[in-house]
Amino acid sequence: MASYYASSSSSGEVTADHRDFPHVLAVDDNHVDRKIIETMLRNSSCRVTTVENGTRALEYLGLRDGQPNSATLQASKVNLVITDYCMPGMTGYELLKKIKGSSFLKEVPVVIVSSENVPTRINKCLEEGAKMFMLKPLKQSDVKKLRCHLLNCRS
Repeated sequence: MASYYASSSSSGEVTADHRDFPHVLAVDDNHVDRKIIETMLRNSSCRVTTVENGTRALEYLGLRDGQPNSATLQASKVNLVITDYCMPGMTGYELLKKIKGSSFLKEVPVVIVSSENVPTRINKCLEEGAKMFMLKPLKQSDVKKLRCHLLNCRS
């Protein structure tokens, strides 16, 4: 189940003040890692949606069975996807390939994170279209780099 994190009103809807903040979809099978990235991004004035795997990420993005789902397309507008590389079921690399292979999602920047510094893995992800590859544990300086990238992508 997706978790939505932003400043919200009592009705659960995002307030107007936060609609212009960059929206990041964070994908990680580890609950603690999701909470860390969520907190760091929220502290950098981002709206954050977290999901626990690649399948949920694709559903949130409006892509099912390789086909766009227009009913969810508008609701899931994100400015960046940040995903763990090692996840059961669908790796971050496989998620990256599905996003970049979609005609309506291919422009969404994807950042891969991993606790393993494997040069061939890093190169493979960058060649497939990842904007960045970052090593865990993420630091606030890493999030600042992401924030700068988000602002450039939005202009």
